[in-house]
Amino acid sequence: MMKIGVAAWASVLLIGAAAVATAQEPFGGQDQLERLSGVYASTSPEAWYGGHGTRRFTFGNGKWSLVFTHALDPGMQKRTFQFRTEGPYTVGAASRVVPGAFETVFFEDVKYVTLLTADAAIVNAFGFADCGLKLNVEIDISRTGCAGWKPVSECREDHDLLAISAHGLHFGVRPRDNNMCTPDRRPTALLQPVVKQ
Repeated sequence: MMKIGVAAWASVLLIGAAAVATAQEPFGGQDQLERLSGVYASTSPEAWYGGHGTRRFTFGNGKWSLVFTHALDPGMQKRTFQFRTEGPYTVGAASRVVPGAFETVFFEDVKYVTLLTADAAIVNAFGFADCGLKLNVEIDISRTGCAGWKPVSECREDHDLLAISAHGLHFGVRPRDNNMCTPDRRPTALLQPVVKQ
C-alpha cells in the first residue's frame, strides 16, 4: 500500500504524467482544435499523483468535460478518487514555447470529486478529510474547493496548452502545485496524447 504524507501529497497533487510528447511531428491548426467533437481518452492507465490514472475528455459545441480517475495500482483496482469538471473552452494564439501547441483556456464551471476508498489513512494523506466527501458519492466542490482544487470563484480558468496530432490530443504538463489559474502558469511541455474513441 502506498503511503504518502499530507505535505508530500500537496506537492504531487494533480501533477502531469511523466511521459511527454517529444517527437517532432506535424500538428493540426487552431480551427481543428476549436471544432473538437467526441471523446478522447487514455489508452491505458498513466503515471499520475504517486499512482496511476485515466483521463477521459469529451468535446462538443465549444465545450469540454473531463473525468479523471485515480488508483494506487496500474490495474486500477485500488481506486482512490474521481475528479470531474466541465465548461466552455477557448483556443488562443500559437504557443511561443511549444511548437504546434496553442494557448488554450479551459473554463471549469463546476468541479466534482467522488471518494473511491474507505481507507482513512489514504483519505487523510490526500487531504480529503475536511472536504465533506462520502464514499462512492459525487460531491460538488465548486464553492468550497477540496485538497488541491480551488473553488470556482478563486480559479475558474485553467490556462493550458492544446495540440492535436496523428497520435491524438495533447494537453500541457501541469506544474507541481497544479496552479494554472493565470496565464503565467501555463505549461511549457506537452503530455502524452489522449486518443479519440
